Amino acid sequence: MLCSLDIRNVVLIDRLNIEFQQGLCALTGETGAGKSILLDSLGLALGVRADSALLRKGKKQASVTASFQIDRHHPAINILEEIGIVLEDEMLILRRVLSEEGKSRAFINDHPVSVAMLRQVGDVLVEIHGQFETQGLLNPASHRAMLDEYAGLSHDLPLLWQDWRAAQEKLEALCADSNKAKDDEIWLSACVEELYSWEPVAGEEEKLGGLRERQMHREQVLEALSMAYTELNADSDPTRKAYAALMRVEDKVGQDLRPTLDALDRSMNETQEASNLIEALSTDLQSHEYDLESIDDRLFGLRGLARKHGCGVDELPQIRDDLAQKLNMITHGDEVLEVQRRAVDAAKTAYIKDAEKLRGVREKAASRLDKLVQTELAPLKLEKARFVTMIKPLDESEWGPEGCDRVCFLVATNPGAEPGPIGKIASGGELSRFILALKVIIAQAGSIHSFIFDEVDTGIGGSTADAVGERLSRLAESRQVLVVTHAPQIAARADQHWIVQKAEAEQGVQTTITPLESRQERCEEIARMLAGASITKEARAAADKLLESAA
Repeated sequence: MLCSLDIRNVVLIDRLNIEFQQGLCALTGETGAGKSILLDSLGLALGVRADSALLRKGKKQASVTASFQIDRHHPAINILEEIGIVLEDEMLILRRVLSEEGKSRAFINDHPVSVAMLRQVGDVLVEIHGQFETQGLLNPASHRAMLDEYAGLSHDLPLLWQDWRAAQEKLEALCADSNKAKDDEIWLSACVEELYSWEPVAGEEEKLGGLRERQMHREQVLEALSMAYTELNADSDPTRKAYAALMRVEDKVGQDLRPTLDALDRSMNETQEASNLIEALSTDLQSHEYDLESIDDRLFGLRGLARKHGCGVDELPQIRDDLAQKLNMITHGDEVLEVQRRAVDAAKTAYIKDAEKLRGVREKAASRLDKLVQTELAPLKLEKARFVTMIKPLDESEWGPEGCDRVCFLVATNPGAEPGPIGKIASGGELSRFILALKVIIAQAGSIHSFIFDEVDTGIGGSTADAVGERLSRLAESRQVLVVTHAPQIAARADQHWIVQKAEAEQGVQTTITPLESRQERCEEIARMLAGASITKEARAAADKLLESAA
């Protein structure tokens, strides 16, 4: 929900802060008072292309800050997490600063971001109708997702698409390997034979290096080991002598001597273990099958192989297996490729089956949606218009994780005319009313919580304006709706009502916005909308009746 909008130095606005609430919010005022400036300002905060003409004359920069309250499941959360912005609470603040050179900077919760990122986040927060034609329902790329949301679809098609694409990519990789292997058959065969002849083992380089180091100093090491072994096993070992002496008097000293005897016993055991280890190491050095020359030959040979294949010595076993697999593709490649082709066909068949089932669900949902929207058109003075949801199969090259269908909302405004894209056939107030009719039906399913309608009352009045107001009010029961209107029937239904005015000030002409909080203030403004500059007694009475009816 849009909570507030802070505007500084934008055209006729010096400084303005507006606090918004849930429900239907109406902006009224004379033509030219600056209502469109408010929407232009909000557009800046949402990432719409900046125009230096929006900067107030004499000022170096303008800024607009829009604050939103969102829940933890809002789509904006995922977008922000991708760029490393984590919300500490449920407040999301979009800010745009425009310089006199026409350059602008964008911020989300005071983190600098690109204008494109600001626009991406803004698109999932607010849907504006009347000025930004590429947004929301006027963007055909969004129609399929909207129909799916209305239908409450939940399907596994993205997973099936992923499985199919993964199988296809594996097949393409196998084909590429097979073709390359055939070109390199002689080289591959020689490499595999050489690698198998060496039989490299992971960890062998480190082991050979240690063995080489010991062999280089073999005689010196053996002499030291022999001397150590002799000393540890000499008859003059003081530990053994001390133990034997104390054992002779153990029965005379008693338990007080036991800790000392235990310590000497542990010492003798440790000495014996060290002696055994020295003996084993000495035996290994004397009887090892490798001499220094053979160790060097193998170590340097393995390192040469690693250089040849551009890898480490420990990677040679894997290199051998990979090359052997490629060589195997030459002999058994056709069988391997056929197995993978069958896997691709199976994955594609599963995808198509699910996609066709999904199309059937979409067609049923589209039929329901068309009928419901059609019932909304007559009261909106569009009784001769038609609304059609077109579902058309895509070319295979256009298939994707959401299926094989192109969904497009079409309208026809004249009897007998062929329906066309909603953004091209309808215009002005017609367009806003088509969108309003559709939004009333599908709003519960969408993730966007705030809607702004401009020019929704163009060319209408009386009962039609009242019907538009009733639908805006109905939409506002579950969504926040901001409407810029000249229709008193719509303004009377607002939960919040502001009047936009333009007045002379010390710094020039300024636009102000004033909340109408009392019934009397609202009655006076609605009477002005009914009667014009000269407000009559009858206009006030009619305004009061409109307010009473809306309540």
